[in-house]
This record gives sequence, C-alpha cells and structure tokens, in this order.
Amino acid sequence: MKDKKSLIIYFSRADENYAVGIIEKGNTEVVAEYIRDITGAEMFKVEPLMPYAHDYETCIEEAKTRQANHNAPIKEEVSDITNYEVIYIGAPVYWGDLPEEMVTALKDINFNGKTIRPFTTHEGSGLGNIPNQLRRICVGANVLDGLAIRGASVANSKVRVEDWV
Repeated sequence: MKDKKSLIIYFSRADENYAVGIIEKGNTEVVAEYIRDITGAEMFKVEPLMPYAHDYETCIEEAKTRQANHNAPIKEEVSDITNYEVIYIGAPVYWGDLPEEMVTALKDINFNGKTIRPFTTHEGSGLGNIPNQLRRICVGANVLDGLAIRGASVANSKVRVEDWV
C-alpha cells in the first residue's frame, strides 16, 4: 500500500481527553501523521462547523446530541478523491460508531473502486462498528481490515502503525 497514491481523511479532537488528560493534538491526528510519514499520503482533517467544548463532559453531551440528531455540519467538504487509490479513514470511536462529522464528510463521496483502510483511537472499543459503517457509507469501495489503537498508547504506537501499513 505504501506505493499507492493515498489520502488520509480523519477527525480528531484535542483538549480534555478521557484517558490522557489535556492534549494539544488529538490522538487520531497523531496516528494520521504517522501514516503520512510512512506513506507520503496527503491529509484532510474533518472539522466541525461548531467546535466541541474544551472540557470532556460537555464535549460528550454535545457529541451525543449530534449523533442522535444526525446533525454535524463541517467547515469544509472533502476535496475530490478521484486521483487517490487508497483512502485511510481515521476517527475516535463514539459509542461504537464514527463521529457524526465523519458521516457528514463521507456520505456524498464517490468511493467506487477505492481501497479504504480504517483506523481508530479508543479506550476500549477497538474498531467498534466502524468497518461495517464504512462499508455502508463508502459504496463501491473495498474496506480492508482496520487498525485500532488505545488513545493512551498513541505516543508509543508508530511501529505498530508501520507494521499495519
């Protein structure tokens, strides 16, 4: 996969975090950067139109509302993916699923013929339902096995990411 033209589409949140306290860069973003460093892939960060609260408990309530209402507008749409063969899709696991912002970002993209490599950061959910969710959203893509890394282990996971890539 390293020699294929690749794009990383990811969602990540910094600030107060469940297992590691306050972080300046989100765990998923760190993993995305590892993938970029290994593959040379371009990166696209999905960002919410309305940022989440800095404190963890308020953020959780905001995320629950967005998930329940299927309403999470984003700042910018993903650019044209026509020239990419492999799309790495990364996100934290929210109650077993993608954050709603990722659903918003991915739902109208033509993934026909693309290879999808999902990766998640979590504190016990693994990949959750995300591979199956991506199979439903990314119609026509080949969704491969994913990589799940505990958020508390992200800083020491570059070798694991290299082995996966």
